[in-house]
Amino acid sequence: MTILVTGATGSVGSHVLDQLLKAGVNVRASSRNPESAKLPAGVEIVRADLTQPETFDSALAGIQKVFLYANPEAVEGFVRAALTAGVEHIVLLSAAASLDPDPNNFNAQRHRAVENAIEQSGIAWTFLRPGMFATNTLGWAHSIRSEGVVHIAYPNAQVAPIHEQDIADIAVAALIEDVQSHGKLKGQGPVLTGPESITQYQQVEAISAAIGKPVAVEELTHEEARAYLSRFMPERFADVSLHYLALANTRPPIISDSFKRITGHPGRTYAQWAKDHAKDFASRDAA
Repeated sequence: MTILVTGATGSVGSHVLDQLLKAGVNVRASSRNPESAKLPAGVEIVRADLTQPETFDSALAGIQKVFLYANPEAVEGFVRAALTAGVEHIVLLSAAASLDPDPNNFNAQRHRAVENAIEQSGIAWTFLRPGMFATNTLGWAHSIRSEGVVHIAYPNAQVAPIHEQDIADIAVAALIEDVQSHGKLKGQGPVLTGPESITQYQQVEAISAAIGKPVAVEELTHEEARAYLSRFMPERFADVSLHYLALANTRPPIISDSFKRITGHPGRTYAQWAKDHAKDFASRDAA
C-alpha cells in the first residue's frame, strides 16, 4: 500500500507524513514546489498542484490512498484522475463549516462542493471536519514579536481551537485503519475541536506563558477589526472570521468528543499548542 500525502509541507500534511513514516507505511509526498520542499530523507516527492489537473496523473500512479486538501476548483479533475489510478480511499481535510446550511457562507459552500464530488465518485472517503485551527493565531505572531500586543475584537469570545497534530492523528487513523485497529472511519465525517473552551484573552495568556513575556490585548471594535484583518486577508475571510467570533462572544462552543472517542485519549490543549509554537511568537532578538 502506498499513500499520497498532498500538501506535505503544510501544517497538517507535514504531521500526517511524519506519522505515516513512523508507522512504516509507504508514502509519496506531493508539493507545488518539490525542489524546495524540506522533507525527511528518502521520501519520494512529486509535483502536484491542486490548481493544475495535468499534474494529477503522475502523482496518483500506483497510489491506493490519499490525504487531500480541499480545493473546489480542481476536485472534479482530481476525482477523475483518482478513479483512473484505482485509488481506494480519500481522507479529506474539510471543515466543520461544511455542515452549515447558510447559503451565504461561502466557506461552507466551498468545502461542501469538495465533499459532494468525492462522495459521488464512489471512492471510499473520510471527511475530517475541524473547527477553528489553533494555527489561526499565528496571525498574531508579528504584532506580538514587534509590539508585545494582540489586536483583536471580541476578546471574551469562547473558542475551542484544535492542534494541527490532533487533526493529523485522526487522518492517520483513517488512512491505516485496515493495518491497525483505530475504529471504522470510512464513510464518516467526524467534527474535530480542541478539548476545551477558552476565550481569546486566555489564548493570549497561554502564549505569554509559553514565551515568558507579557502580551497585552488591544480590543478593537468590529469595524476596526475588519479593517485591521483586511490588511492581511481578503475581506470576505475577515468577515467570516468576525461573524463567528461575534457568535462566540455570546455562547460557548460545542466541544466534540470525536478525537477522544477515536484515539482513546483527550486532545492537546491550546496551552500545549502555544508551547509547541513558542518560537513563532518569541522576539527575533531573543537569546
